Amino acid sequence: MKINEIKSLSSAELNARLKELNMELFNLRFSNASRNLASPVQIRNVKREIARVKTVIREKQIAETGGKDGR
Repeated sequence: MKINEIKSLSSAELNARLKELNMELFNLRFSNASRNLASPVQIRNVKREIARVKTVIREKQIAETGGKDGR
């Protein structure tokens, strides 16, 4: 999923996508441990997408608070 597609999602959709990606990462790690994973690159790609989603979630939080992050 491209960053523009991620940015167009609502907060609820982002949280749902994050949950899906975390489950996918768990399953990939489990497959890797049992030597059934075809390509370890899949783990890296899922981790990167998790980071993208978390970044967009954080950007939206900052935008909602008017740039004040509570520090």
